[in-house]
Amino acid sequence: MDAELQESFREFVDGRSSALLKTAVLLTGGDRHAAEDLLQNALIKAAGRWQRIDEPEAYVRQVLYRQQISRWRLKWRRRELSVPEPPEARAAPDTTSAADLRLVLRAALSRLTARQRTVLVLRYFEDLPEADVARLLGCSVGTVRSTTHRSLARLRTLAPELAALAPAPGREQPPSRDYSPVEVRP
Repeated sequence: MDAELQESFREFVDGRSSALLKTAVLLTGGDRHAAEDLLQNALIKAAGRWQRIDEPEAYVRQVLYRQQISRWRLKWRRRELSVPEPPEARAAPDTTSAADLRLVLRAALSRLTARQRTVLVLRYFEDLPEADVARLLGCSVGTVRSTTHRSLARLRTLAPELAALAPAPGREQPPSRDYSPVEVRP
């Protein structure tokens, strides 16, 4: 790779690696070390083809998705549970609902299967349409829909407190209707 290409690759990594790492963390279920490995492997593949890539971010994201798919399609499963950080003594609870929501969501996402997590990340974090998700995962749109439905149902089961922390927009409870007789005054 010549100096100009090398410089453009460095600029891309400096500018976009934090956003790409966030996606990788979500794809790996919150395991930051696995996410860093996933992103590093994707960037290595991109570096080898850098002169032929038209849209670098789209290429790296596609490699991230495909590598994650390959990880959960492997026949062997790791029996060891790895966590990104050792458990610490519980500190005073944070009163901000956004932080509570992130913690609950991360814990619930880590209990989903890799396929379920990947579909939810692509649909809701990356905001991709079902057809694009199906193309990326190599399955039908119906499979994406059913996996999304099952994943959301499992999330609701694993973390019912998500609904209490952040009600979905447009789904607020309707005002209660009081059907008691109203006195009309002229």
